[in-house]
Amino acid sequence: MQSRILLVEDDDELRVLLARYLAGQGFTVREATTGNEGLAMAQEERVDLVVLDIMLPDINGLEVLRNLRVRTRLPVILLTARGEETDRIVGFEVGADDYIPKPCNPRELVARIQAALRRIAWDQERPSDQPRCLGDLRIQPDQRRVYQNGRPVDLTATEYEILQVLLNHVGSVVRKTDLMQWALGRRLTPHDRTLDMHLSNLRRKLDPEGESRIETVRGLGYSYRSVE
Repeated sequence: MQSRILLVEDDDELRVLLARYLAGQGFTVREATTGNEGLAMAQEERVDLVVLDIMLPDINGLEVLRNLRVRTRLPVILLTARGEETDRIVGFEVGADDYIPKPCNPRELVARIQAALRRIAWDQERPSDQPRCLGDLRIQPDQRRVYQNGRPVDLTATEYEILQVLLNHVGSVVRKTDLMQWALGRRLTPHDRTLDMHLSNLRRKLDPEGESRIETVRGLGYSYRSVE
């Protein structure tokens, strides 16, 4: 079955270019030109992933993302203006799974989409859907949900995958390059802070007031320390 992509972009030339390219790569593409239209389509139609521009003519993409995250954990890739790091940081804090700067290379966008969809497919194909507990966390694979002391932790799809990799290697160091490949499905490149931003959000959500259980091992990678 073809994956269904919702493309929310008000630049007609770019939207048509990306939509045609995505369709040529085997995706079913729905298009929206405003934030409100994209929000309605994401809620009313069955889509697998949203490609969302930040600069939209009515409500901006970050507000669309905030509204989406109240209702769904649908993967979202942001289109951001090149060099606007603040938008990317806020986007990850709100719940974006990935970003790509504009003007974007359609091939790179397809690679990011495929990586995000693969992560979800791999998780759904795992043989065991039995919950497991580790310290104060309970993981519910069939729901892709994490509970801390009985309360749900609001994680994005990418944050969930990063946490799963770390939980599968408790007490060991996971190299940054490996964590990027296993959790995000792509290679780490110079100056790419995507993983750092996701880890920062994970630490804030899991340990808002105390010492983080996700430790940085300088020069090596990251290690998860179980908390009772």
